[in-house]
Amino acid sequence: MFAYYLHLGVRSLRRNPALTALMVIAIGFGVSASITSYAVFRATSNNPIPQKSAQLFVPQIDNWGPESAAENNGEPPNALSYTDAIALMQAHKAPHQTALFPIAPSVVPDDPERLPFRPTSYAAYADTFPMFDIPFDYGSAWSSAEDQGHAAVAVIGDDLNRRLFSGANSVGRSINLDGRNYRITGVMGKWDPEPLFFDPVNTSGFSDSVQLFVPFTRAIDLQLPTVGNTACNQAPGNGWDDFLRSECVWIAYWAELPTKAEADNYLQFLQGYAAEQQRAGRFHWTPNVSLRNVTQWLVNQRVVPPESRISMLVSLGFLVICLVNTVGLLLAKCLRRAPEIGLRRALGATRKDIYLQFLIEAGTVGMAGGLLGLLLTGLGMLGVGFVFDSRIARLVALDVSLVMLTLLVAIIATVLAALYPTWRAAQVQPAWQLKSN
Repeated sequence: MFAYYLHLGVRSLRRNPALTALMVIAIGFGVSASITSYAVFRATSNNPIPQKSAQLFVPQIDNWGPESAAENNGEPPNALSYTDAIALMQAHKAPHQTALFPIAPSVVPDDPERLPFRPTSYAAYADTFPMFDIPFDYGSAWSSAEDQGHAAVAVIGDDLNRRLFSGANSVGRSINLDGRNYRITGVMGKWDPEPLFFDPVNTSGFSDSVQLFVPFTRAIDLQLPTVGNTACNQAPGNGWDDFLRSECVWIAYWAELPTKAEADNYLQFLQGYAAEQQRAGRFHWTPNVSLRNVTQWLVNQRVVPPESRISMLVSLGFLVICLVNTVGLLLAKCLRRAPEIGLRRALGATRKDIYLQFLIEAGTVGMAGGLLGLLLTGLGMLGVGFVFDSRIARLVALDVSLVMLTLLVAIIATVLAALYPTWRAAQVQPAWQLKSN
């Protein structure tokens, strides 16, 4: 029966090619705009570490006072000072924890004919790797003892390993950073969380994949400056030591707290720490601290670009307009076929048969519109870079799930648009049509 109704639907569409083309174009453009916008929104609002997003937390401590917090809706600064970061590390109130900041050392290849280059790099603690579930192709992270010993060690990414060592096992070999040799302890596997959840402050959540980690303690010893944001409420003084003692905020901090009880205890610890700083005379205001997990932190940092939300709403509105036009076209088509419907009813077709025939016909239009929408969506993906940052545009791709979603949305939207015209068609009275003819 389905094949019969499908045959009737195709024949009907072929009898009115202009009307059919208008419906297919309307559905195709509407679906394409919606799916392209959804693809951007999906890429930017993705949960980058779903297995741990509720266990990884960012502590915030207000070391500037209520005036600065008032300018930020009462929020503490979005990074820590060196003083606070080290205090939290030394307190060790979480099973895993790390302070980190972006650096830009130059990798000097062994081949003198090759120029130095700067991969995306961070100074961090050894706990970073188990906390963030970073995979390894070879070797492992450096040890906590090497953190404490300020060792000249490094973990490199798979891309950097291919560039320097042709992808071979490079554990134990040396990498030259700014003229100093670092022993490689591990080579990361493919790891490129999207968004870059652990440093949205400096990257807005989107950056090239991280290819180099070195110990935080080693970077501080060598006075490696951060290449991220540094915010100071007053001049930090002169020299590196003054900068470290200042209230400038520039260090990201993460703690792994597997249970709600541990998170609650850690928040109490932060409040106690801030109160202790107040009693010591460093803070002259009521303690103001915060603790957010990954998803809360990404929302707080507004990682999803507002233009992606706006474009998605606009495209959905455009799809609705296209569907309204499709309803009108389908209604006109159904009313023109009233004599045919009356004849079918007179020959014994039930209203259910009419519903099935016209809804299957609408599904056929939806499928054709979906195929056109796929083509237009592919073109839309190529144009994303003209609207959004290139780092976001590279995340957007037409994968299998989007292909299926495009076809499904097109068919379902067209069938829904056909409900009213089909209802009107099913109400045709056979006697009236036969009498008028």
